[in-house]
Amino acid sequence: MTKRLIDVDDEVLEAARRVLGTDTMKDTVNAALRASVQAAERRQHVDLAALKRFAAASRDLRDDDVMADAWR
Repeated sequence: MTKRLIDVDDEVLEAARRVLGTDTMKDTVNAALRASVQAAERRQHVDLAALKRFAAASRDLRDDDVMADAWR
């Protein structure tokens, strides 16, 4: 772990501490960084899953038999 000297918005830090349920500035910053990375990973997973569903659906849109059944 590396020690860093940064300016932190005190109000945002306090809000994050309450949301994350942490006690110290160090714990709050580390938890917020972990949460940020996890959220990005979840978005990427959801985006990939949505892209796969769209690709499968677009194949159906080009299939005349599937589309004929859809309009019945």
